[in-house]
Amino acid sequence: MTRRRQRLRGAGGLAIGTAMALTLSGCAGFGELGQAPGVTTITLASVNNPQMQDLATLIPKFNAEHPDIRVNLLMMEENDLRNATTQDAATQGGQYDVMTVGSYEVPIWGENGWLMDVTDKMAEDPSYDADDFFTPIKESASVDGRTYAAPFYGESSFLMYRKDLLAEAGVEMPERPTWQEVADIARQLKTDERAGICLRAKPGWGEMFAPLTTVVNTFGGQWYDEQWNAHVDDQGFTEATQFYVDTLAESGQRDPVSFGFTECLNLFSQGNAAMWYDATSAAGSLESDSSGVKGKVGYVRAPVMKTENAGWLFSWNLAISNESDNKDAAWEFVKWATSKEYVELVGNELGWAQAPSGTRASTFEIPEYAEAGGDFAPLTAEIMNEVDPKQPGVAPQNWVGIQYVTIPQFQDVGNQTSQLIADVIAGRRELPEALSDGQRIAQRAGEQQKLEEGK
Repeated sequence: MTRRRQRLRGAGGLAIGTAMALTLSGCAGFGELGQAPGVTTITLASVNNPQMQDLATLIPKFNAEHPDIRVNLLMMEENDLRNATTQDAATQGGQYDVMTVGSYEVPIWGENGWLMDVTDKMAEDPSYDADDFFTPIKESASVDGRTYAAPFYGESSFLMYRKDLLAEAGVEMPERPTWQEVADIARQLKTDERAGICLRAKPGWGEMFAPLTTVVNTFGGQWYDEQWNAHVDDQGFTEATQFYVDTLAESGQRDPVSFGFTECLNLFSQGNAAMWYDATSAAGSLESDSSGVKGKVGYVRAPVMKTENAGWLFSWNLAISNESDNKDAAWEFVKWATSKEYVELVGNELGWAQAPSGTRASTFEIPEYAEAGGDFAPLTAEIMNEVDPKQPGVAPQNWVGIQYVTIPQFQDVGNQTSQLIADVIAGRRELPEALSDGQRIAQRAGEQQKLEEGK
């Protein structure tokens, strides 16, 4: 066992165990839990994002086409999913055959030998067309040229705003706004019933720090320098976090620390927020027939301060556990769910605005998707080609990643630091104290990484 694997296993201890208990007792399965004669049951652990909820709706289509395979789906909130799958992978538990895994985890888990190498599987069927995946997205799911997960959907980030509300207020949204401009607009549009802007503040490195790290980057801050020295309490990081906290206090949603992606999506789609900075993948839900703001939303690039761009780059992928006893059946499902045909199935069955995007170039060439995507589809493609995951901020970095640091320790660092900042947002702690504690947490992880690299 490598030192990296040992550290990651111990990174979340108690929190991981608690999340597992909640997952097993509280999440509903999809499909038959029993093992019928001649039928292989595979278990999929999935985040409960809208795109994965669409997948749950369509799994009966897969079951009908593959009567010898049943899919048992466990859906979890993002933080719970990461805790549960990390423990299962790190301990070689084999509880999940297929896991929804982010682009942060795939390279680390692939290098550790926790995930099945699907490179050859992807190449076996020419119709699957593995070359159709965007290169940055496919590379984020690879290690040394070998692919360890199939991209399901990809995303960057942008600012979503209510065109009608800005027009009523006589406010024009810049095509490339600064964060100060956004904060000014948010204050103007804030009412007693409506947030001026929704920003994630739920603790968790993948919740709060997905957007907040992009703000840190464009304000000139950074988690680490190239020597793995932490900079959490430095000026750029401090100014960005103070700005984020102040914006929430002045113009944000009520009880902000309870809001992650799903909560902000609900708030905005119900017309209770004027703006929302988050994932480009949210646009499909906002433009769906069930959305209360369909046709009313404008989209512009992520706000900036000192950088030209500030959007993130991320993908959710379907990975097969190396401990699975059902790898062939698992691959049949993964291939189906990440295929061109699946994109068309979503479009035809659920609406083209909801088709998973950001992974396959061919999706953007489908006329129905281009029509349904309106303003957000071409902008998404442009943003994903503009962002630089090798140096998203002002200072250079020696990892590839925008809203995260690609080392095993970052999951724990981000989780702990986000809880400290949540305390600030909730008025339980002062920011300098929180960032000082975050600096010590991050520095310990940096020292571990130096040892890992022999520095």
